[in-house]
Amino acid sequence: MSNLMTRVFLQRLPPKLCAGISVGSNRYKHSHWEHHENGSSERHWVYSRNSAVAGLIGVGAGVALWLNAHRSAEAASLLTTDQEVSAFGAYRDGLPEYTLDDVSKHASVKERVWVAYRHGVYDITDFIQEHPGGDKILMGAGGSVEPFWALYAVHKNPHVLELFEKYRIGNLSSSDVGAHVKDMDDPYGNEPRRHVALKPSSKKPFNAEPPLPLLADNLITPNELFYVRNHLPVPDVDASTYELDITDEETDKEKVLTLDAIKKYPKHTVTATIQCAGNRRSEMTRVKAVKGLSWGQAAIGNAKWSGARLCDVLKDMGIERDTTDALHVQFEGLDTDPANMPYGSSIPIEKALDPYGDVILAYEMNGETIPRDHGYPIRVIVPGVVGARNVKWLGKIIISKKESDAHWQQNDYKGFAPNVDWDTVDFKKSPAIQELPVISAICEPLEGGTVKVKNGKVKLRGECLFHS
Repeated sequence: MSNLMTRVFLQRLPPKLCAGISVGSNRYKHSHWEHHENGSSERHWVYSRNSAVAGLIGVGAGVALWLNAHRSAEAASLLTTDQEVSAFGAYRDGLPEYTLDDVSKHASVKERVWVAYRHGVYDITDFIQEHPGGDKILMGAGGSVEPFWALYAVHKNPHVLELFEKYRIGNLSSSDVGAHVKDMDDPYGNEPRRHVALKPSSKKPFNAEPPLPLLADNLITPNELFYVRNHLPVPDVDASTYELDITDEETDKEKVLTLDAIKKYPKHTVTATIQCAGNRRSEMTRVKAVKGLSWGQAAIGNAKWSGARLCDVLKDMGIERDTTDALHVQFEGLDTDPANMPYGSSIPIEKALDPYGDVILAYEMNGETIPRDHGYPIRVIVPGVVGARNVKWLGKIIISKKESDAHWQQNDYKGFAPNVDWDTVDFKKSPAIQELPVISAICEPLEGGTVKVKNGKVKLRGECLFHS
């Protein structure tokens, strides 16, 4: 199963009715493989770009909903200025004062878990027990969370900090304020350079998407305009010392591959779309406030990925569909948190072992060495599967009977019904997202823009992601 994104060109829509449209178009024709004498192969997806009729659907209700919810969408954006951040964790009159030594005596649930943030002291024991992923904050238990939030900068978000303030119990001694970050190096001090056109939804970690009109300009998204989704600082990997560890839990077999060893396998190229699971989240927030980065419509891109097929590598270890009882393939990246825990995820083993599944260990993106932001030196590419499973800076593969235990597989990237909120959510009741539904968007004109009518028609440009 592969997913494909194509540009769609539409006409015949009155200019006042651009608020709600339905797009219908036949885009995918067929796919074929080209095999070369050196053992390499390339899969080509052939598209047709044609006109489609756009029809009005529920404009009145849709516009009213947008007007009512627009402000909540804006409120979901990350805090970006010192002034905005200083509104939280500020000194508050009437609260007792504690030192960092006092806080250090509360580093476990038994003693109640205290942490410090800026001028505030917080008892987060109940937060840890009631919120998925709350255990991550235990890394700062008995001390300041600022070093960890410098890494997980996504916490600098109004709804997160407002929730945090509910657990405020006191003020931190002025002599201890900032002590934990005074001499700390910026974990994001060695980030790669990015194209100025990318629009960040967060800067640390860096997450950004291109302007919609630029996305629609190219069927194959240029590397420098491909959306960037990072959870942690970008590792700076030395290709000459790079190693990929592969472990089969069933047989205890292990294999270590260098970059040169991976390149010795037959080279395969597949054109595939990668899309962030949070793409268009800003639109969801217009209906109901949701947590996460406020992505627009462009956290998606097409690229030609080249590398070794994962099924070929696993076959070399004797791992095939009829020789293993494993159910999952786990991936771990070389990007790590302060506790040295890597980003991790997993996919069903059927996808990994299917020679037509196109899962590859990619070292090239659009004919060039894969950029740092996109996984240099190796990224696993899983066509048809959400971007979160396409692990970058791949450092380890585990063949297992169970899913990855990583936070991003167990307590993130899952979907729930609209009636579920943070007080009722149970992440164990929902499977980890793998495939995404059909998604389409109008890239041009932009929302609120003006268009010219020519012979009773207007021209629109858009995108559509679908499965084959």
